[in-house]
Amino acid sequence: MHLKFTAPPHFLTGLAAAVLATTMIWPLTAAALPFTPKSDAEVVERLPGRASDPAVRRVESLRKQLAARPDDAALRIEVARRYFDMAMAQGDPRYVGYAASALAPLEKSAPNEPGYPMALGLIQQYSHNFDAALASLTKAAQLAPQSPEPLLWRTAIFMVQARYSDAAAECARLAPLADPLIATGCSAYVQAATGQLEAAYQTLAAAVKAAPQAPAELLLWQNTRLAEMAWRLQRFDAAESHFKTAQKLGVTDQFLLGAYADFLLVRQRPAEVMTLLADWERSDILLLRLALAGKAANDPRAAGWAAQLRDRFAASAQRGDLLHEQEAARFELAIEGNPTKALARASHNYTVQKEPRDADILLRAALAARQSQPAQPALDWLQSSRYEDPAISAVAAQVRALNPSITGPAR
Repeated sequence: MHLKFTAPPHFLTGLAAAVLATTMIWPLTAAALPFTPKSDAEVVERLPGRASDPAVRRVESLRKQLAARPDDAALRIEVARRYFDMAMAQGDPRYVGYAASALAPLEKSAPNEPGYPMALGLIQQYSHNFDAALASLTKAAQLAPQSPEPLLWRTAIFMVQARYSDAAAECARLAPLADPLIATGCSAYVQAATGQLEAAYQTLAAAVKAAPQAPAELLLWQNTRLAEMAWRLQRFDAAESHFKTAQKLGVTDQFLLGAYADFLLVRQRPAEVMTLLADWERSDILLLRLALAGKAANDPRAAGWAAQLRDRFAASAQRGDLLHEQEAARFELAIEGNPTKALARASHNYTVQKEPRDADILLRAALAARQSQPAQPALDWLQSSRYEDPAISAVAAQVRALNPSITGPAR
């Protein structure tokens, strides 16, 4: 299996994904048993993408080929991967449902096809089934020992779980297998989260400068991470330059859009957020940024955006779908003005996901609710990881001040 960053993982986007399942909008078909049509010729639903989109045209062509060759395992895997790539780029989880349906027959017919556990692991991590995803990715690495891709995704999951030593070990394992820029980005990402922010930024910036011909998707990922690092270093002009460089690569990526929108919101430029995210209401994470920007700018569309989010989060809660609680917590805090509910959401979210933005919303919700104890896990993470971010550290200091006996020194 060759590594092709058609939609880089979300620690290669998400990251997180990793740009990961925080992009949920509607019920994730793959989270339950996927619907399997009676034949590959059956039309389940028209795709939400535009017919002019090359990715949509390509996957439609592959679907027609699969209808003629339903026993072609490699083709099934390619269809599933294409759908997954589209979900990561567009923020539409229906594509993950389509990927799961395409992949499902291989569970019995070709479980040891090298690409099968890789694609299955992607679907499992999208729905936050991290233990199963790690097991699938381990099998993928065993079946394709020369591929760095399973190791990259295992690293992404470990980063979401704040298992930094495990992530560093995966980066070391993939270094001999991957392109140098990929290997450097992997290790720099871990270093930036563990008290080595300046060194990580300089190392990654030099690696990107030395690889101008790298694939656009890879350069997008690296420039997005450089932007976030520069932002944490309070080098705001450099951060914006990295964001704009990533944008100019012409790759659709909602993780980049979300990160840049957050930057613009913090810099008090809500009008630019609304321009940046025009026509992105289908994605919860981007609709949230639109609602925040609309509220900050007193835009008449703000109430409508908030109402859409309110309906989506309420429907998710009724289904017991808790895959995007970080965004729901932020919505409750910043839009609804309900810190108690925000804190409950953020606390539950932090039991599953422990990325810096998960800690940030937990701390902010705890501060607004005037309850320091629920924030203790985030305070412990901040101390043990040595994570460097002046904004998070400032909020943490205010949370500690609510209870002088709380553990963790101010930083």
